[in-house]
Amino acid sequence: MSGKPLGLLLVDDEADFRQACARWMRHKGYDVAEAASGAEAISKLEQSEFDVAVMDINMPGMSGLELLQRIRDAESDVEVLMLTGENTVASAVEAMKLGACDYLNKPCALSDLEHHILLAHERRRLRRENRQLKAVISRSRRKPRLVGNSTAIKNTLRTIQKFAPTDNPVLIQGDSGTGKEVVAKLIQESGPLRDQAFVTINCAALPEPLVESELFGHQRGAFTGATEEKLGLFEIADGGTLFIDEIGEMPLTLQPKLLRVLEDGSLRRVGCHQERRVQVRLIAATNRDLRQEVAKGRFREDLYYRISVLTIDLPRLRDRPGDVDCLIDHFLPAPWTMDTAARQVMNDYAWPGNVRQLMNVLQRATVLAEQEEITLDDLPDEIAKGGLPENTSPGPLPAQGDSNHEPLGKATAGEPVLKLDDLARVHVLEVLAMEGGNKAAAARRLGIHRRKLYRLLERFDGPTVATVNGS
Repeated sequence: MSGKPLGLLLVDDEADFRQACARWMRHKGYDVAEAASGAEAISKLEQSEFDVAVMDINMPGMSGLELLQRIRDAESDVEVLMLTGENTVASAVEAMKLGACDYLNKPCALSDLEHHILLAHERRRLRRENRQLKAVISRSRRKPRLVGNSTAIKNTLRTIQKFAPTDNPVLIQGDSGTGKEVVAKLIQESGPLRDQAFVTINCAALPEPLVESELFGHQRGAFTGATEEKLGLFEIADGGTLFIDEIGEMPLTLQPKLLRVLEDGSLRRVGCHQERRVQVRLIAATNRDLRQEVAKGRFREDLYYRISVLTIDLPRLRDRPGDVDCLIDHFLPAPWTMDTAARQVMNDYAWPGNVRQLMNVLQRATVLAEQEEITLDDLPDEIAKGGLPENTSPGPLPAQGDSNHEPLGKATAGEPVLKLDDLARVHVLEVLAMEGGNKAAAARRLGIHRRKLYRLLERFDGPTVATVNGS
């Protein structure tokens, strides 16, 4: 044996058998301690840590079953292997219920006993490793968070806290990009299933023939290409949570099968007649109005009422006043910042793509920005221009030296006021003209990098202006 020797506690009132076992196991390299009674065993367990305890069930005073109960009450990490001279099913069942990992009849060959001790030790190792991995994952994974201080978000968070402790299905409704999966994860993390599996499927992302196989699994040979048995997501999520995104896209033919597993936990894999049972909490999400889908015959009414026991309606970003600033600060990596003008247009924008669109805009801006500060120049046109329609143009520039035109930013009757982006356009093109079209010189005069000047010219007037004079 290599490394730390296996710590073994032998508990038996029969001295001859106990001592013979101890000699054999020490010869094999194990670190062995002996106890002649339950009370002595408890004393040794309090003083030292053992990997495996081998205990006789039939001992005077404290029986092996009583000792096992005491060990479990103390939450000891030792694996317990029970021995008895009586081949009784009742005592074996009771020992396994109390947490014994194995059960052997006396007399038994010492080589056979050693084999079972090694199996118990491996079981303990795997259990400890699993617990450690869960702890590492729990500490390292980013906790789901619903960011914002608006009344709408605070109400949503209160609803999540009410729904999380139950095992009822939850239906999350909201436009695309409003954070439905984040809410689903928050429900999981805030409830009793936080340490169990959280499995997701997006019905809109899969072709219709694959949805059934993904959810319920299939047997080998169930269809062309099914070369091996496959667990479905319901079986993988057994004991935990299954999040079905875009449930409104689920094929109508599969909806009765989903309804059945929600009602009694029973399912059959594709191509299999054997019925399996699972216990899964369902959280579903949709950007459709499922009541309208029911009215149009595209979604089963009984399934709708089954999944909408608890419902959360997520607000659109434009209905969350003040939250854009919170989201900018949350998603921007340190030490990135955003200047006042850029923040203003971000807050004024309608955000049809909601939080997902805002995240994408920030990611794009951090790639384009020359410094670690995002400005108007780094934002997409539809945001930087204040949400003007795509074909809106600021119109022709006034000729240089023309004293008859109105000052910039001031409107004549019936004309729109020039926006900040229009002023920037005029200034950049005037400086470029002053430098005779030399972009390097114009960039120096403007105090910006030449690549940023190229992007500004492309944004203001398209690629044609950006290549004038080829400088």
